[in-house]
Amino acid sequence: MSSPELFRAPFPFSTTRRLAAESFEDMVKFVVDIERRILCAGGGLHSDEEQLLLEDGSLQDNLWGANYYLDDPEESRFEYTSMINVRPAQNNRAQQIESPEIRRHVRDLAAFFFESLK
Repeated sequence: MSSPELFRAPFPFSTTRRLAAESFEDMVKFVVDIERRILCAGGGLHSDEEQLLLEDGSLQDNLWGANYYLDDPEESRFEYTSMINVRPAQNNRAQQIESPEIRRHVRDLAAFFFESLK
């Protein structure tokens, strides 16, 4: 497994392919900071990406984990599930991001990074 990488700007799809090849082949785990609008991707655990973002100055409340499936149809490309999403204090009691608004923020931000240079 590769180490997670921090991104502050969109990256070419070839980078997405490389991140997938270094871990799960068809999927990239990622964590976004929905306030700072940055993304950490790659590696095998959302918790590693979360830690890198925390060390970079992100606040826990703003970090959400998900998965990006490169070759899936657009409607099923994103999966909003991660252990780091379990936050009863923020009314998220499951691994799935329960808030439609937060899911939308995560999807829009991830699409900006993963797909804008596709």
